[in-house]
Amino acid sequence: MDIAALRAAGARHLIQSELLSDVVPAIDGPVFVRAAGAEIFDADDRAYLDFNSGQMCSALGHNHPRVTEAVREGLGTLTHASSVYFNAPQLRLAARLAETFDAPLSRSLFIQSGADSNEAALLFARRATGRTGIGALHLSFHGYTDVTRAISFAAATPGNGPAIPEVFAIPAPYAYRSPVPAEGEGWWRPLLAIAFDLLDRECPDNLAAVIAEPLISAGGVIEMPPGYLKALKAGLEERGALLILDEAQTGLGKLGSMYAYQEHGVAPDIMTLSKHFGGGLPISAMVTTDAVAERALAGGLTFGHSHSSDPIACTAGLASLDVIEEEDAPAKARAIGARWRERMEELQQRFPMIGDVRGRGCLQGVELVRDRATKEPAREEAQEVYRDCLKDGLLFSARGQHGNVLRFVPPFCTSGEQIDRAAGILERALARRA
Repeated sequence: MDIAALRAAGARHLIQSELLSDVVPAIDGPVFVRAAGAEIFDADDRAYLDFNSGQMCSALGHNHPRVTEAVREGLGTLTHASSVYFNAPQLRLAARLAETFDAPLSRSLFIQSGADSNEAALLFARRATGRTGIGALHLSFHGYTDVTRAISFAAATPGNGPAIPEVFAIPAPYAYRSPVPAEGEGWWRPLLAIAFDLLDRECPDNLAAVIAEPLISAGGVIEMPPGYLKALKAGLEERGALLILDEAQTGLGKLGSMYAYQEHGVAPDIMTLSKHFGGGLPISAMVTTDAVAERALAGGLTFGHSHSSDPIACTAGLASLDVIEEEDAPAKARAIGARWRERMEELQQRFPMIGDVRGRGCLQGVELVRDRATKEPAREEAQEVYRDCLKDGLLFSARGQHGNVLRFVPPFCTSGEQIDRAAGILERALARRA
């Protein structure tokens, strides 16, 4: 394999707009050729611990045999079918997925990506309520299409054109950098009161929904404080609006329960799923209640794409659910999260650069600062740590509003030895800057 020639072809023919291109451009990074479990290998057969789970889509582990075998069999049966009519894998997946929900969630729409499912969620919320206003947390990320970019305030940058109308930012309850003292159980209540005051003034009697992640991921691995989502839902109900939870990165076992909303004691009106739902293949779902679906469809709403509910994608989704339930992925996430947190807290005791350690299960964050008292973000240092870890064989990502939060998303199959090895690589990178 002539990697130099392939790189040259990439430089000539690919549009290089990849994430983290300002840290390590793709053209200068590894060229991946194969993967297995929690490791991925480049063209030089060098192994990397993948603590980003691909693009968070390989949380079951790369090339999980159950998914691979199901897809191989499906390719010989029904690769593609018209999205106008039902296909058998689609019907089986809808019934199987419904078994994992709490009432009143019951109906699903299958598409391709997280952005697709969030666009569908906004459309259904607007049609179901007859309103247009959408609220989103100011550190949210929900996709990179025009519609979802407009509600992804964590990724908002100049030069991307105008946002879609009737979208409003509300403050996220970011305990480590809160504008109000983050003390006591209800410290976040003033922020939520401000959020509703803003929404009442910006879109009076026109609020359709608020969309939120149960744990903000790209915005900095920020946990929703206990009680926040329940109070948010109550405030929305008072206004005749809906709660949309984007569980792309938190659902299907990732945080230690089947869905993150279950840990908060609140059921959303609409939920979206994607990422590892397809075991590495592209499939997403918008999930809602009978009542919301019926109201949204009453006016003749249609939604879908050429590859919506593709049989192969639905087959992968079915196999993924088998793996998640039969291998008890939530329990694995809890064990991985506990061991990783222990290692990170040990490093926090040694390195003042670590200002905060947070997250749950297989979604963890380490925020780097130049001074713990001032909490000045250590963006450049985070980039240097990222580069060093990449060289030493550890993949993760640097996220957050300042680019100073190291986000780790190890697959469910990650072993204790691999956790310790990854922590050792990070430790060496931090030690170079101590």
